[in-house]
Amino acid sequence: MKLMIASDIHGSAYFCRKLLERYEKEGSDRLVLLGDVLYHGPRNDLPRDYAPKEVIAMLNPLKRKILCVRGNCDTEVDQMVLEFPILADYGFLYEKGRMIFLTHGHVYNEKNLPMLGDGDILLHGHTHVPVCREHETYVYMNPGSVSIPKEDSVHSYMTYENGRFVWKDLDGEAYMEYEMKG
Repeated sequence: MKLMIASDIHGSAYFCRKLLERYEKEGSDRLVLLGDVLYHGPRNDLPRDYAPKEVIAMLNPLKRKILCVRGNCDTEVDQMVLEFPILADYGFLYEKGRMIFLTHGHVYNEKNLPMLGDGDILLHGHTHVPVCREHETYVYMNPGSVSIPKEDSVHSYMTYENGRFVWKDLDGEAYMEYEMKG
């Protein structure tokens, strides 16, 4: 199964459209969203083409393909208009004997670790900065932000297939990768 992993759309119709174009070209089976889907939040500037209603119209037809966790900007009001669940603080995937802990990053992160086992992966957005950092007992990954990248990073997403994570810009150009060991 091929996954596309993205975070922090923040209501940008322009960048959501680009992400979904890449989703089609990638041939991914599922789209994993790590939160902050519709609202830009009080600390962020408005992203390009901020139009949450358009984002809703683009994502709802994919409701059977989307796995989503709640970001700090996602609320019950958002859940009322989105046809896929968005209010879980975290989720799990199991691959190659390891847990991939999916969360937004505002609650569980490198400073407040969830219940990880040796070799597990903590995968979250929130910081808007792409990261792959190996720690002694776990790996921390972040796909960066689709619409509001920070720290001179690019608009980005990740793919996962057969133990391999690849970070890409919205043109589909890979710039970082990680292969699961074991």
